Amino acid sequence: MQEIRLHTSVLGGEEEALLLEVLESKKWSGNGTFTERCEMWLQEQYGGLRVLLTHSCTAALEMSAMLLGISEGDEVILPSFTHPSTANAFLLRGAKLVFVDVEPETLTLNYAEVERAITPRTKVIIPVHYAGMAGDLNVLLKLAQKHSIAVVEDAAQALHSFHRGKALGTIGTFGCLSFHDTKHIGCGEGGALIVNEQQYLERAENIREKGTNRFAFLRGEVSKYEWVDVGSSYIPSEFVAAVLLAQLHATERFTKTCLSLWETYTEYCTPLAEAGHVQLPGIPGTCTHNAHLYYMLLENPETRDALIEHLKKEKIQSAFHFVPLHSAPMGQLLGYGPDDFPVTQESAKRLLRLPCHPGMTQADAKRVADTVSSFYAQKYVTKKSFVGIAP
Repeated sequence: MQEIRLHTSVLGGEEEALLLEVLESKKWSGNGTFTERCEMWLQEQYGGLRVLLTHSCTAALEMSAMLLGISEGDEVILPSFTHPSTANAFLLRGAKLVFVDVEPETLTLNYAEVERAITPRTKVIIPVHYAGMAGDLNVLLKLAQKHSIAVVEDAAQALHSFHRGKALGTIGTFGCLSFHDTKHIGCGEGGALIVNEQQYLERAENIREKGTNRFAFLRGEVSKYEWVDVGSSYIPSEFVAAVLLAQLHATERFTKTCLSLWETYTEYCTPLAEAGHVQLPGIPGTCTHNAHLYYMLLENPETRDALIEHLKKEKIQSAFHFVPLHSAPMGQLLGYGPDDFPVTQESAKRLLRLPCHPGMTQADAKRVADTVSSFYAQKYVTKKSFVGIAP
């Protein structure tokens, strides 16, 4: 019996040919033909004023903090339910992290909590589009505009997700994408910063190129390039960009596969949800999602851990997700307590992710669903089916 992995890298089909092109070009460093082709593809497909390829989503987040001039004492509002990179990018610039709770249906920012957390020192709000979902961003944007606050979308999980028809990552001041190999579209390590306001464009190019105006030099706008700003080396190599381009070309196909898996899980798990044993992912009415991941919230942590072990015995990988930042050791050093955000804390304890990636088949999804079914059949001593499971 073959193992079903939680994540796996899947070839789009052009990777080898494009990598050979890079080798033969003798231009291997970043900001070459393949970097440009990836950036143009993303802009043409999703919009945004300018897409800048980076070596990670972390790099894109760090660039956004630098572009916004974040400094000591500035406050940044973000969910605790996210990856540490979201926090670190702003903590590195001296910001005070102001965590808020999430909505229980979607595990995305609770806007009422955001509004209560705003102070005169608030400079940035970071909506994290968990599982490729987003609440009504128009509400958040109005709130941000009212207080002259920037919005940085952590769209690490949201490539090919949309809000009211507009791509996630192209709605706030900046959008930050990830192409890590845990994503459907990946190149091992990679990311992109989407710049959505003209005032930041020139400086974004300089920061990405080690604080120099090399891009302007290459375009013939200046006679030499010089050190003009703070910056770092955030550009991926052409090898990475070539793999990414092949992956981007497979976006529609990969997303269609994952949406089909997602729908199969929902079909099989709905009776469990109706019986009150699990909570399935909520889909906001304003969002078209990308099936980045499939999660369930189980009755309690003990049931979650037992189901992980049950799946493991059947060679199916599953996992919980983020340890909330406020309850992690670093969060406690910042002064937060483990029970500060009850929805976040309780959800994290009960969350289980099932495999959902473009390397899977419908047969795989049904095998996973049947294994979840057998767990609940044993737990509640009823027939081996989701249908009719009683507490």
